[in-house]
Amino acid sequence: MKFLLLIGTTLLMTMPAFGQTTLKGRVTDAKGRALPGANVFIKGTYDGANTDSTGSFRFRTSRNDTATLVVSFIGYESFTKKLALSANQPDVAVRLQEAASELNTVVITAGAFEASDERKMTMLKPMDIVTTAGAQADITATMNLLPGAQRVGEQEGMFVRGGSNLESKVVIDGMIVQNPYFSSLPDVQSRGRFQPFMFKGTSFSTGGYSAQYGQALSSVLLLNTNDKNTNNGLSIGLNLISANVGIDHETKNSTISGSLYYGNLKPLFALIRQNIDWVRDPEFAGSSLTYRLRPTKNGLLKVYGMYSASRLAMNFRDPSVETGPAGPGKTAIDQTNRNAFLTSTYTDSWDEGRWLLNTGLSYSRNHDRMTFNGLDFGRFDSRTQGRLVLTRLLARNNSLLFGAEVHHVTLKNGVMGTTYQLSDTYAATFVESELYLSRKLAGRIGVRGEYSSLLKAFNLAPRLSFAYKTGTFSQISLAAGQFYQTPDYRYLYLNQGLAYERADHLILNYQLIRNQRTFRIETFYKNYAALVREFTGQPFDTNPYRFPWGRTDNTGNGYARGFDLFWRDQKTVKGLDYWVTYSYVDTRRLFSQYSMATTPAFVSNHNASLVTKRYFNKLRTNMGLTYTFTSGRPYYNPNRQNERPDNYFSDRTPAVHNLSYSASYITAVKGNFLVLYATVDNILNTRNVFTYRYTPDNKTRYAVGPQSYRSFFIGGVMMLSKKAKVDLNQL
Repeated sequence: MKFLLLIGTTLLMTMPAFGQTTLKGRVTDAKGRALPGANVFIKGTYDGANTDSTGSFRFRTSRNDTATLVVSFIGYESFTKKLALSANQPDVAVRLQEAASELNTVVITAGAFEASDERKMTMLKPMDIVTTAGAQADITATMNLLPGAQRVGEQEGMFVRGGSNLESKVVIDGMIVQNPYFSSLPDVQSRGRFQPFMFKGTSFSTGGYSAQYGQALSSVLLLNTNDKNTNNGLSIGLNLISANVGIDHETKNSTISGSLYYGNLKPLFALIRQNIDWVRDPEFAGSSLTYRLRPTKNGLLKVYGMYSASRLAMNFRDPSVETGPAGPGKTAIDQTNRNAFLTSTYTDSWDEGRWLLNTGLSYSRNHDRMTFNGLDFGRFDSRTQGRLVLTRLLARNNSLLFGAEVHHVTLKNGVMGTTYQLSDTYAATFVESELYLSRKLAGRIGVRGEYSSLLKAFNLAPRLSFAYKTGTFSQISLAAGQFYQTPDYRYLYLNQGLAYERADHLILNYQLIRNQRTFRIETFYKNYAALVREFTGQPFDTNPYRFPWGRTDNTGNGYARGFDLFWRDQKTVKGLDYWVTYSYVDTRRLFSQYSMATTPAFVSNHNASLVTKRYFNKLRTNMGLTYTFTSGRPYYNPNRQNERPDNYFSDRTPAVHNLSYSASYITAVKGNFLVLYATVDNILNTRNVFTYRYTPDNKTRYAVGPQSYRSFFIGGVMMLSKKAKVDLNQL
C-alpha cells in the first residue's frame, strides 16, 4: 500500500512536466553586450527567469501553442514577442534598445529656445521672465534678450533676424493671437497683453519652425497655458500704475481662476518725466477668466477669456502738419480701445497613450476708436479659428502628426474719413513625422499646405530638421524650410491681386548642456522672395502711421544672414544665474517703399546682452542686473540721397546702451505669501536715440527716443492662501 501511495505521489508531482515547453535564449543590448539580471517572463503567467552573467536565460512554461514573451531591464525599452511553441523550441535572441533619457537622446534644437516640463532644453521659465531686469515682467520683452532678437524701442513686437514685427506671430495653445500687444501708438513701445504665470511652457523660435504653424516669415512664440492652478485662494496686487485682485478655486475635477484690474498711469507720470506730450494719461481696466475640467482620466478642457478697455490722448510730433488742434508740427491723437479674446482647447489620449488629440476654437475682437486731428483713423479686426491635430505615437519615440486649421479674419481701417474693409478665409493642413533613427540621430520632416480666399492662391511649404548627438552632452542640429505669409492687410485694401510673401530658412546649430551650463552657437541664412513693393514716385515717408497708397506688386526680395551666441551659467557661483548673448545680422531688402535694396531702418547689425540674477537666501531677496547693447540703426536722411543715390539709408544712429536693475523681496504676513518688487530702468540715464526724422524742408532733424529716459517702478503682490508658494530653486 505504501508502495502504491509513493508511486501515486510521484506521478502527481511529475504530471505538470508533461506538455511543458522549455524556453531559452540570450538578452543583449544594441551592441551585442550581455545584460545580466534582465527579467524574462511569459505574459499573463508566473513563468519566467532572470538572465545570468552572460545574459542567458532558461525556464519552462505550461503554455501550449502560443505565448507572448516579455523582456524588461532598467534603462532599456521593454521587448515583447509572440512565440509559436513547439517541442524543439529554438533559442530566442533578444536585443534591447536603450530607453530615452536626457543624456542619451538627441533633441531637435535648431532655431528654437524651449522652456517646458516635457522638454530637455530648458531656457526661460515664467520665474525667469518676472525676475529679469529690464524686461518689466513682459514675455516678449524678455524674448528680446535672447539671441536672434532685435531690440527696437519705438515699436511693439518681435523683430527677429532681419525681419519686421509683422513677420512674427504669438500662438497660445496652438491658436494664433490676433492682438498680442496693447494698441500701438506712434513711437511708443506697447507691452504684451498676457502674464507670464499663465503659461507652463514657452518656445521661442527664431526660424525653421514646425509645419504645424504658418503665417510667419521669421518667428513664432509658442505659449502653452497651465493645466492646473498653482494656488487656491485670493490674491491682491498693488503698484504705481494699477491694482488687481484674483481668485483661484479648485475642486476634484475642475479649477477656475478669475482676475480684475484697474490702472492709471497718472501717478507714475507725476514722478517720472515723460518725453511724450500726454493730453490724457492712459487709463485701463480689464478682467480674465480661466476654467479647466477633466471630464475623463486623460481628457482636459481649458477655456480662457479676457476683456480689456483703455483710453488715452497724446500729441504726436509730426512736422508735416502746418496747422491743427495740437498746433504746428503736431498731430492730436485720441484713442479708445476695446479688446476681447476667448479660446478653448480640448486634449485627450487613448489606446494606452498611442493616440493624442488636440483641438481648439478661439475668437478675438479688437476695436480702436481713434482720431488724428479729429479725422477718423479707427481700426477694427476679428479672427475666428478652429484647429484639430491628431498624433500617433510609434515605437522608439517615433511619431506621426497630422492636422488642419481654418481662420476667418475681418478687418476695417478708417483713413481720413474713408473706411477700407476686407475679409479672408485662410485654411491650412499639415503632416509631420518625428523619426528617431538612433539615439544619436533624429529628424523631423513635415509639409504644410495653405489657401487664402482673399489671395485665391495655394502654397505648399516643406520643412525639415535633423539633429545628431556628438557627445554625452552635446549635439548639432540642422533646419531648413519654406515659410509663407499673407501680405500686410493695409496693402490688400487697395490691391487684392498680390501673392504670398516667402522666406527660405537654413539654420545650423551646435549646443552643449552640462552641469547647469549651456553653450549654443547658431548660424543662419534667410532668403526673401515675392516681397511687396510700393511705388509712390515720392521721397521716402518716415511717418510710422502712413497709409500705403502707391501702386504695389510682389517684385521685392532680400536676404538675412548671421550668427548667434548664447552662454548661460547657473552653477559656477552658488545662487548666481547669468547669461550672455550676442547676435550679428547682415541683411539687405528691397521691399515696402524702399527704392533700392538696403538694410531696413529697424535693423541693427550687433545686439548683445548680459543678464544676471542672484537670490540671497538670508535676505529672501532676488536681485537682477541687465545690460543691453544695440549698435546704430540706419535712418533716412533726405539730404544724403540728394547728394548721391547710393547714400540711401547710409547714416546710422548712435549705439543704444541700457543698464537696468530689479529686486524682489519674498516674505509672509500671518502665513500669507507676499512679494515686494522694485525696478529701475536705464540707471545711467543714457539719452538713447532710436531713429531720426526730418522736417519737410529737410533742414531740421529731431530724435525719436524712449517714452522716458530713467524710470522706476515699485509694487507688491499678496496671496491670501496658505497653499500659495514659490519654488526658490527657480530664483
